[in-house]
Amino acid sequence: MLLATLLAAAEGIGLGTLGAAIGAGLAAIGAGLGIGKIGASAMESIARQPEAANIVRMNMIIVAALVEGVALFAVVVCFLAL
Repeated sequence: MLLATLLAAAEGIGLGTLGAAIGAGLAAIGAGLGIGKIGASAMESIARQPEAANIVRMNMIIVAALVEGVALFAVVVCFLAL
């Protein structure tokens, strides 16, 4: 039902535009979920071993930057598809 509604609404704007918008939205949602999972896991590991906080924090920042880079790349590709 939802797909039929989206396709009916997309007739005026084109399916390419709709696909690019959905792709960009999914990339942003995926990045948010990924960084949330990274942060939660890092806080849990720091709580378990406080003496390793600096190492965990550094690794968390590196991985979060990589996730953000992939998400930014995905959003740019979606907007280039327009």
